[in-house]
Amino acid sequence: MAKTIAIGIQDFGQLRENNYFYIDKTGFIREWWDAGDSVTLITRPRRFGKTLNMSMLDYFFSNKHAGRGDLFEGLDIWKESRYRGIQGTWPVLFLSFAGVKQTTYPNTVAAICQILANLYNQYTWMLEDPMFTKADREAFRRVNENDDVTAPVAAEALMRLCQWMQRYYGKRVIVLLDEYDTPLQEAYVHGFWDELAAYVRALFNNTFKTNPYLERGLMTGITRISKESIFSDLNNLNVVTTTSREYETAFGFTQAEVFAALREQDIPETEMEKVKQWYDGFTFGRVKDIYNPWSVTMYLDKKILDTYWANTSGNALVSRLLREGNRETKSAFEMLLGGNTIEVKMDEQIVFSQLTKDRNAIWSLLLASGYLKVMEMLTDAGMGFSVYRLALTNYEVKRMFARMIEEWFQETPDFNAFVSAMFRGDVRSMNHYMNRVALNTFSYFDTGRHPSGRKEPERFYHGFVLGLLVDKAGSYMVKSNRESGLGRYDVVMEPRDANDVAVIMEFKVFDREDGENDLADTAVNALKQIEQKQYAADLLQRGIPAGHILSYGFAFEGERCLIQMGGRETAVVDDRNC
Repeated sequence: MAKTIAIGIQDFGQLRENNYFYIDKTGFIREWWDAGDSVTLITRPRRFGKTLNMSMLDYFFSNKHAGRGDLFEGLDIWKESRYRGIQGTWPVLFLSFAGVKQTTYPNTVAAICQILANLYNQYTWMLEDPMFTKADREAFRRVNENDDVTAPVAAEALMRLCQWMQRYYGKRVIVLLDEYDTPLQEAYVHGFWDELAAYVRALFNNTFKTNPYLERGLMTGITRISKESIFSDLNNLNVVTTTSREYETAFGFTQAEVFAALREQDIPETEMEKVKQWYDGFTFGRVKDIYNPWSVTMYLDKKILDTYWANTSGNALVSRLLREGNRETKSAFEMLLGGNTIEVKMDEQIVFSQLTKDRNAIWSLLLASGYLKVMEMLTDAGMGFSVYRLALTNYEVKRMFARMIEEWFQETPDFNAFVSAMFRGDVRSMNHYMNRVALNTFSYFDTGRHPSGRKEPERFYHGFVLGLLVDKAGSYMVKSNRESGLGRYDVVMEPRDANDVAVIMEFKVFDREDGENDLADTAVNALKQIEQKQYAADLLQRGIPAGHILSYGFAFEGERCLIQMGGRETAVVDDRNC
């Protein structure tokens, strides 16, 4: 009989007690314990079972759950007597930073202090034992009652609690910290990274490095934040990322697990390939065909293919980094959306201060977040980075990015009007629409953070091309010449139906050094380039009539644009007068 699919339950005990659908990941307990590492950091994308696995560890090791071996009966870990003997025998501290999403530094610190206070509240009874001194109880009270907890007190709070638990139980403590990086990502987005990094650095150092009462430590998160910024003192830290060969199948579902679950839920065999297309594609270490567990679980419940995982939380940081990215970033993303791969030199450590400076830093973030997958490691440079061949993870991720790009233009209704005018050959309307689009979206695509203070129109029109890719993906193949230099970026919109209109566009930035006196000269040069490079040849060879091919030269200067159609001339339209 098929088990009930319970959505959103991250408590291992609750899942097992109610006999809800669960894929056995208890092998993770054995692998982690046998590894013997002092402190482990495992990074996996969101909604990949990190919290459920941490809950599983808590139920297995914590003496609060002594005698609850029934929860593990029938599972992989319970097959070995040596593991049955250690269930429920260790003092364990289990806490999560998943909900720390405040937008200011004081509020973030207050939220962390409240988490520490709540943890202390679970052990109020322990400090009543005569073995603890008045000083112990006073130190406990300051955190327990969240009474003006200073940074030094908070930094030592977990270590002190470990000390008291070790004294009481006679055994060192296991510390499980889930989603360690959530407040740090929020701190970057909202501009208080440096302050929070210093705060948590002291907390992590006292808890995981200089803590003599620690038996084992395990942290999970999405990103591997640079050791220099957060873990500078933790030389005992084993970092496991998506490319590591440890814990390869502990998070996410394997293809065998997914197909078995589909059969249990009486899903037709004909649907399996569709499920694979949508939710497969993640690669951890050497294991390919890892499925997104959240989306698979939702599909098992709803029986409808949809973007479940991609829509579970905001992607504001990723959207901002892509939108404001330089032309190389946007060009690479065009290739990804087109189903191609890119090659990037990448360090898996996330250095948040470099996200807007290092053009490759964004790919590290996208890989860690699960939006990209490693197709192949091309070279190991041996200097702190490697060269990877990357692709979008699966169809669900592709749809997510398509929606993200659509949102870039939602506040610019002229975009759709412009595209319609382009297919009609209405150059005058195109000029009016384009200048309004440019005026409204230049600041959106160009952050203005460049030392020269000069606008970079290529950021705008690369974003514009991404919009075309998404908006017309159903009826057109949008191709671009990515080998062209700064300011020259030809686009060919090839119709999937040879009877439809084809469009060729050439973008060019006004440059007096090219002998151009005004935007009209620039637009003419753009049209000449279309002719000289014979961009229409492939279209003609495919059988598209010459009369169905429209050519446009785009000339940019600052926030002004002039568009000319092959064989026609138009007046410059100033956006300030539109």
